Amino acid sequence: MAGWHQDFSAVRAKPRTARPTYTEQKLDEAKMQEILVLGDSHSPVFNHPLFKEKFPNLVFNVLTVIGATASGLENPNTTTQAYPVFREAVRQTAAKQVIVMLGEVDTGFVIWYRAQKYQESVAAMMDKAIASYSRFLSELNRNFEVVCISTPLPTIQDGNDWGDIANARREVTASQVERTALTLEFNRIMQEFCLQNDIRYIMLDDLSLGDGGIVKAELLNSDCNDHHYDSEQYSRLLVEGLTGVV
Repeated sequence: MAGWHQDFSAVRAKPRTARPTYTEQKLDEAKMQEILVLGDSHSPVFNHPLFKEKFPNLVFNVLTVIGATASGLENPNTTTQAYPVFREAVRQTAAKQVIVMLGEVDTGFVIWYRAQKYQESVAAMMDKAIASYSRFLSELNRNFEVVCISTPLPTIQDGNDWGDIANARREVTASQVERTALTLEFNRIMQEFCLQNDIRYIMLDDLSLGDGGIVKAELLNSDCNDHHYDSEQYSRLLVEGLTGVV
């Protein structure tokens, strides 16, 4: 997949229908403000009714690319073409603010997979992911107010090989504690980068981390086959973090 280093300064118009998943709503321009959300399979949480309730004058147009990585590195379990999809949405949007939420695929799978496959260190793969994500956010920040959401903590437990996502990631041998520690470090570094580059960062780690160095039980989805956070709990965390920011 191409790197995240292209220019997003093209003339922007109202968004048209994008693929693969783009939640677009018509705006009353006199009253409503559009925010573009770019993310992986965790991003549909922005369609939760709580956002409309808490932010009645905002419309969150959510562009979801399943399996998208922060690193721009290929996800071996899918061919996402995430970068050109995001680029096209960015070129067309009339929004002034962009929310980005990526990284779970990287810290929970791709970084570990590529380290094993290519006999490189996890730290080296982490550095590549951080560098690519940082470039992407910097490019967006030239033309938009950018808000970066911290990466969700891993929810797939050790030995869990049922469900599509868990099954697809079964080659990774890192424990949930190890994957969580990597995610926490990833978020810490990205928060520092954002602070240094005038990018808003919503850090949810302290509110998400539970006992034993893994995610809080109340954030887990009631469907044991679903690795995403419980939508109600996650929505509340995000709404609290975004209040006063968007």
